[in-house]
Amino acid sequence: MFSGEHYTSIDAKGRTSLPARLREVFSEVFGDERFVITKCPVDMGNGAIGRGLSIYPLRDWQALREKINQGGSGLTAAQLNSIKRLILAPGVECVADKQGRVLIPPTLRSYAALERDIVFVGTENKIEIWNQQAWDKVCGQAEQDFPGDTQALAELGL
Repeated sequence: MFSGEHYTSIDAKGRTSLPARLREVFSEVFGDERFVITKCPVDMGNGAIGRGLSIYPLRDWQALREKINQGGSGLTAAQLNSIKRLILAPGVECVADKQGRVLIPPTLRSYAALERDIVFVGTENKIEIWNQQAWDKVCGQAEQDFPGDTQALAELGL
């Protein structure tokens, strides 16, 4: 589904172009060009949180909302409320215009510190948006977390 790192920029008004390769997935796979942008907090280790954004196809967003609202998954009520406040509440439904541009709301831009150079990252079922410096840190943490078990990696086909 969604894949690749796509480096681009965002203007002062919060407009950016969703890469064509990612836009195509919405219509070809989901048959719907609508999507939801929301916060994407990532554990950076040592209690630090990386702040990016996630883009979910509308159908997947609706399924995610239902799953979270049903509870379960071994999460406490406080943890579920935290997810609702940090992920569900700020979600904004969007669609790219004919040129592929999308306006990222000011509150979400501020949360993720999106000012100029940004990167769209396809992560299979969703797209993440990061400022480039934050993305470098997220990748650095991913390298630290990368499994050293060569047998487990081989079983995955890596």
